[in-house]
Order: sequence, then C-alpha cells, then structure tokens
Amino acid sequence: MKPDWDKLATAFKGHATTLIADVDCTAGGKDLCEMIGVRGYPTIKYGDPSDLQDFKGGRDLAALTTFAEGLGPQCSPANIDLCDDEKKAQIKEFMSLSQAKRDEMIKEKEAEAAKVESDFKTFVDGLQKSYTEANEKKDKDIEALKSSGLGLLKSVHAHVKKTGSSEL
Repeated sequence: MKPDWDKLATAFKGHATTLIADVDCTAGGKDLCEMIGVRGYPTIKYGDPSDLQDFKGGRDLAALTTFAEGLGPQCSPANIDLCDDEKKAQIKEFMSLSQAKRDEMIKEKEAEAAKVESDFKTFVDGLQKSYTEANEKKDKDIEALKSSGLGLLKSVHAHVKKTGSSEL
C-alpha cells in the first residue's frame, strides 16, 4: 500500500483543500497517533483535523484516488453552509455551551468510546479463549478416537474388502 500512498501524496501535493500525509506511529508520531485514535497499521483517516474519521474503502491507488478526488470541505462551524438543518441546530447548541461544559461532554463521550473498545477487547479475548479451549478439546477427542482403534478398524475393513475374507 505504501507505494500507492506515496503516488497519491505526489498527485495531491499543493492541492487547495486536500492534504495527503503520513505519520510514523512507531516513532516521532506516536503521541499524535494515540491522540487521534490509531489502533492498527496502516490506518487511514480523513476529514476535519479535529474530528478525523476512519477510512474504510479500498487500499489500491485507483480506490484511494477516487476517494481523495471526492474530498472537500465538510459540515463544520467553519463551513456551516454545508450543513443540513439538523447539524446546524446541533452546532448552534454546542456553541451555546461554555468551554468547560464542552470539555466535560468531550471527556464523557471519549470515556464511553474507550469503554466500548475495552468491552469489545474483553469479548474478543473471551472468544479467543473459548476457541483455544474448544480446539484443544477437539484435538484430544480426535486423538482418543484414533487411540480407541479407529486406525486398526479401518485397516481391517480395507483388508476384508480387498480379500473378500474375514479369516486371518
């Protein structure tokens, strides 16, 4: 994906409204990546820098180019004319709140998101444990079946079928 990403960045270099950039989340960009919620690599984000969204589209040059060409200003306080009535009302409501209240609400919502992530991780860990236990049980049960004479039974069956006789 990196070569296609680099080609995309070159194609959009100097673009008036679209920035294509990358950050090394394992080195100097680690704090930024944590702040914007990067959880795996590679992660593609887009949108308002204060509210980046996860990109879920294709990762080849054609798909990335098509998506990037469709980017532009989005509904926000700075681009209120791009908002529908519902978003305009929500922006107005948020703007009427004090800085402290907005900070409090952001912290609450981020805590809720962190809990959702934590609950999901706990769920996945439980699934992994159940899978491992079930796989180990299956392996033991199959080994027990084989040890109970399944292989010898198959050998006798094949011998009788081949020779037509059940005599030794």
